[in-house]
Formats: sequence, C-alpha cells, structure tokens
Amino acid sequence: NHTYRHHKALHELDFDPYGFEWLVVDDHERSVFVFVRRDRAGNEIIVASNFTPVPRHDYRFGINQPGRWREALNTDSMHYHGSNQGNGGVVESDAIASHGREHSLSLTLPPLATIWLVREAQ
Repeated sequence: NHTYRHHKALHELDFDPYGFEWLVVDDHERSVFVFVRRDRAGNEIIVASNFTPVPRHDYRFGINQPGRWREALNTDSMHYHGSNQGNGGVVESDAIASHGREHSLSLTLPPLATIWLVREAQ
C-alpha cells in the first residue's frame, strides 16, 4: 500500500483516460500484458505482467519515454518469497522501435509475476 500511495501515477487519474494506456494487450501466445499509468504531470509507471510459469527473457515492447527505468516492484522478489528473477533493479531503454513507438525496453519478465517500472530523472 505504501508503494501504491507513493506513486501518484497509479491512482491520480483513475477516472481520466489520460491516466491509462495499453502498451501490449494482444500477446496471447506468451500471456503478457503491459500498460502505463500516468499522473497529471505526465510521469509514467510501466506495469508488466507475465501470467505463465515460464520466465520471458529479452521481452521487448515499445515505450513512450526513453531513459533509465527502475523496478519499483517485482512480485517475484525474494522479499515476497519468489525466485528473485528480474532485471537487476534497473533497465535502460533502447532506440529500437517496437509496438509503434521509437524506443523500447527489453526485460526479463519473471514467471507468474508483475513488475512496476518507474522512470528515473534525466
């Protein structure tokens, strides 16, 4: 709850379409969903979920804002008694187009887990 309350992007625009955007909604073969939550200032949190017991290594998807992204939450963390798979806490975007966007991230999506990514200040 503390993490949720700390990040305005997760709740500030709950009833405004600007506050939510799908990034990956059609990957039924790998059972992955990725979306963005946004606050009024345009700060984004990327939420990526893998609904299979198989980790997804090098999973690439397009993003709106290039830069360095920090894992704010990884439900597969040892903190939650998971297998501790993930991205070492941070991931850098690439100037590689994907999903109709100029920049993308390539992540390890842990099995049966969700990660939240927060863009670090530039």
